Amino acid sequence: MISNRRNFIKNTAVATAAVGVAPAILNACASPAEKVTVALIGCRSMGFSDLKSFLKQDNNVECVALCDVDSNVLEEKAAEVEKIAGVRPQTFGDFRKVLENPDIDAVIIGTPDHWHAIIMMMALEAGKHVYVEKPMGHSIEECNAMVAMAAKYPDLKVQVGMWQRSSKHWYEASDIVKSGQLGNVHLVKAWIYKGYDDPYPVREDGPAPEFLDYEMWLGPAPKRAFNPNRYHYNFRWWWDYAGGAMTDWGVHLLDFAMFAMDADMPESISPGGGIYYHEKGALEVPDIQQACYNYPKHSMVWECGLNPGIGPYNKKHGVAFVGNKGTLLVDRGGWETIPDNNNTEKKLFFEGKKQKHYGDGLDQHVQNFLKCIREGGDLNAPVEVGAKTAIVSEMGNIAYRVGQRIHWDDSTKSFKEAAANKLMKLNYNENWKLPKV
Repeated sequence: MISNRRNFIKNTAVATAAVGVAPAILNACASPAEKVTVALIGCRSMGFSDLKSFLKQDNNVECVALCDVDSNVLEEKAAEVEKIAGVRPQTFGDFRKVLENPDIDAVIIGTPDHWHAIIMMMALEAGKHVYVEKPMGHSIEECNAMVAMAAKYPDLKVQVGMWQRSSKHWYEASDIVKSGQLGNVHLVKAWIYKGYDDPYPVREDGPAPEFLDYEMWLGPAPKRAFNPNRYHYNFRWWWDYAGGAMTDWGVHLLDFAMFAMDADMPESISPGGGIYYHEKGALEVPDIQQACYNYPKHSMVWECGLNPGIGPYNKKHGVAFVGNKGTLLVDRGGWETIPDNNNTEKKLFFEGKKQKHYGDGLDQHVQNFLKCIREGGDLNAPVEVGAKTAIVSEMGNIAYRVGQRIHWDDSTKSFKEAAANKLMKLNYNENWKLPKV
């Protein structure tokens, strides 16, 4: 175990340097010389995928504890960890008990989005490194507070689970855009179409199941009766806990839509979409949504839909950089260029240029985190990256919720519209507060 977390690592570079620079070696493995003990908070889905990646890295990663408010999930995952590692981890229903354990070096946060900020900030206060799932925060206020808290503890590492930041072909695609080979790029498109066959049904409120600590599941969110449509995976479709496909996938795809264009915050955001497939009460976020982000020299358009399965260019998800010489498409499968058919010379130059993915991503993201814990160095997805993409995604939702075009003033870090500014922060219930920095 790393015995002195706050003194073990000394930062060797300015934290924000990692925001605009691709990692030099994406596949470098962390030295297994020092044992890293980890705990998982929120065990059901992506959090457990993260944990499995940790456990297969080397013999000096040990899962000490699991925490979940669903006792059925907790028991199932504890048994699975014991099968993988040969040792059964401690189990908890309250994440604060995990943070009290001095034998834990790092925590993985795989909870619903509305819990990310409080747990991440309290974990840093407890002296833990943090791997937090995306989106990093559930509001602009939360994202800013998380960045400030991370700056307060510079010897502790916080990696955001945006694992495309550890996937080589995304940087190759970005290099092509930055090189000017596409010509002038004035339009960038990003999209995800989930392809669910059937709309969600409306379901009645009722008592929470006995195996669920529902009060702890709600945490800082408003008090509401239990509804199965709000629970487990479907928390994504309710404003109390998440931001729909906009924040679920937007943080992945808008990240590189901005990175390749060297884009920062947009000047204005225009909304579109609505609830078209579902009955009233089945969900709260739009099932079809658009957001148009205006920059000084280009427009970035986001599209998402829950029920359609095919998006632009016959792809379920992706980012398209549309230039006057050609278009570059990139998704998790790889990248390719499409020539502008108006010019034979351009067509010959672009035709046939493509690259499949290299099979990298999550494992390399975890390797980068462990390496930084043990040796120092730059994270591939630090809090500055996580905050920027989560905030831009939140902007799209804020525009939708206020129902009008909104304008961002980067000098004041606020909107010019009062209604939009009201949605920059969450209204926590009386039992929880965002930790002060």
